Amino acid sequence: MKSFIKLLIFLGVLNTFGQLPKGFVYVNDIIPDLEVELRYYTENNFVGTRIDGYNANKLILTEETALALKLVHEDLQNNNLCLKVFDGYRPQSAVNHFIKWAKKLDDTINKSIFYPDVKKIDLFREEYIAVRSGHSKGSTVDLTIIDANTGEPIDMGSVFDFFGKQSWVNYEQITDEQKANRQLLQNVMKKYGFKNYFKEWWHFTLKNEPFPNTYFDFPIE
Repeated sequence: MKSFIKLLIFLGVLNTFGQLPKGFVYVNDIIPDLEVELRYYTENNFVGTRIDGYNANKLILTEETALALKLVHEDLQNNNLCLKVFDGYRPQSAVNHFIKWAKKLDDTINKSIFYPDVKKIDLFREEYIAVRSGHSKGSTVDLTIIDANTGEPIDMGSVFDFFGKQSWVNYEQITDEQKANRQLLQNVMKKYGFKNYFKEWWHFTLKNEPFPNTYFDFPIE
C-alpha cells in the first residue's frame, strides 16, 4: 500500500499533507525575494475568474527549473532588475478548465484585453489553447522583468497572455525600446538553459526538463 501511495504522489494524483511530488519545490523557498503573481489564481486572466487547481499564490516548479531561475534572477539584479512570474507548474485540472471555458462561446468577459482580434471559436485552431500544456510538466514558466526599485514591469509591447501576433518575440510593430526589452529577457533566460516559445515573449521551458513526458495534476496550495 505504501508503495502504491508513493506512486500516486509521483504521478500528481495525491498531494498529501502539503507534500509536493518528488522533484518539485516551492520556488520562493529557493528565491525568497522573487515576485510572484499567479494570474490564474486571480480574475485578471483571459477567462476572467480563478482557475481550477490554483488554490494559492504559490509558484511551484521542478527543482532544476527553480535553481536555473535563481541564476537568472541574480544576474538581473546586477542591473537593478528582477523577475516577476505569472505562471509555472499548471495542474491538468486547470487546462481542463480552459477547455470547458473555450466551449462556452458567449463567455467573453475579458476578450477586449486578451484576445480582441481572435474569435473565441478559433482559440484551439490557432493553438492559443491546447488539451495538454507544457506547464503541467513543471519546468515551464511565464514571466517578465521588473524594475527592482519600483516593482514596475519594463515595457514588453503587449500584456502577458495576449493572444495575437503582438506577443510574438520578433513582432516588428513595436518600439525599439520594447524590442530591446524582449531581447534582454530572451538573452538572460537562454544564458541559463531556457528555451522560448516564439509566439509568447514570456514563455520559457528548461531545455533539459526532468519530466518531459509526464503531465501532473496535483493542486497548487
